[in-house]
Amino acid sequence: MAKIKTKYECRSCGYVSASYLGRCPNCGAWNQFEQESEAVANRSTKGSPSRLIKKTGTNDPVKLNSVQAEKEERILTSSKELNRVLGGGIVPGSLVLIGGDPGIGKSTLMLQIMSDLAKTYKVLYVSGEESASQIKLRANRLDLGASDMLLYPETDMEDIRQQIAEVEPDFVIIDSIQTMNEPSLDSMTGSASQVREVTSELMKIAKMQAITVFVIGHVTKEGTIAGPKILEHMVDTVLYFEGDEHHAYRILHSVKNRFGAANEIGMFEMVNEGLQEVTNPSAIFLDERLPQSTGSAIVVSLEGTRPLLAEIQALVTPTAFGYAKRTTSGIDYNRAALLLAVLEKRGNLMLQNQDVYLTATGGIRLNEPAVDLAVIMAIASSYKNQEISPTDCFVGEVGLTGEVRRVNKIEARIKEAAKTGFKRIYIPKHNMQAGLKNLGIEVIPVASIRQALKLVLG
Repeated sequence: MAKIKTKYECRSCGYVSASYLGRCPNCGAWNQFEQESEAVANRSTKGSPSRLIKKTGTNDPVKLNSVQAEKEERILTSSKELNRVLGGGIVPGSLVLIGGDPGIGKSTLMLQIMSDLAKTYKVLYVSGEESASQIKLRANRLDLGASDMLLYPETDMEDIRQQIAEVEPDFVIIDSIQTMNEPSLDSMTGSASQVREVTSELMKIAKMQAITVFVIGHVTKEGTIAGPKILEHMVDTVLYFEGDEHHAYRILHSVKNRFGAANEIGMFEMVNEGLQEVTNPSAIFLDERLPQSTGSAIVVSLEGTRPLLAEIQALVTPTAFGYAKRTTSGIDYNRAALLLAVLEKRGNLMLQNQDVYLTATGGIRLNEPAVDLAVIMAIASSYKNQEISPTDCFVGEVGLTGEVRRVNKIEARIKEAAKTGFKRIYIPKHNMQAGLKNLGIEVIPVASIRQALKLVLG
């Protein structure tokens, strides 16, 4: 006879408790626990030799040196930026999760990409948030109304499984995962257990039937995909669609990819006709740069395998209160505080009574350590009110003793700076190689921030 097991699961993070809790001890959210009941069959292994019986099957262990590695065939989309982020195209049978803020353009991107693929492949668009007529209106606005893509407004996973079995599509889009409902579970739609079970079912469909599944997910106010963290572990690829409501540019950012490099980015511009690709993002970030301005430095950052030039701006002003204020946008706050301390100690700049405001222009986030030298130079330029040459750019990680440490893929960074029209680039001394002098740009190695300050600002 089966027993009824009751548990309580947090809707925010998936934490499971044996009893109801007002506040989740894992994520700190209030009133997020919901009751779940499941039948557990009585099983006893006492006196049973089943644990000692060897099971036979086709899935037996094999030696690594005997496995034949097959290169996966990728499907190229009409978007070169999406192909780049996915690692060279879509891998058949993969499960891809796309997250982003409401209205950022996730559904628009999928509608544009899949409408083009529907000319060659069979595409099933499952919508749990919009009716077929609403999707048709948007498709007409994007001039995609003549597409052969199949629309299926439904949230019941049992019906969705049946339609997939009948239609046998090559691509399935789920918009969105939080609206799908697994009828075998008693929990409410959008709960952690529902999202986990639906994703598990979609994974089985993708792998067993070789159907590529794109899943659109909501994000929380912290910017992470809603639902249990295991959701991101289950899928093959996790993409974040990021952007600022005050800017027309959107960045598709890969944070996990089993079939390619993570941290790749693709850039799009939102226009009336939908999303358009931005093939030269470096020019976009630099075209509004004001000449003869202080507190500005250019860095050659690396997003995945793509070198990207971005402007870092700093404003240093005397504080009006006893406590100096530090504000950052697009740059990690703790990293900025560390660099300010290094600049004050090793660069002999009195910053403890100065308010410092730092930003990476264009709405991009710069998280890699190679931007440290540019941040240092922008702050020093604003503090001394001296302009940095507009044809100079910087690359280098800064240590606590003021040394400029080596970075990876220095040659690709230098080539991007030369292609964009810069005349000089300051790099770590330990990155200097003989071949870097013939790339069409003057390469200046520096060993410390004190040396860099002396060379640039005197």
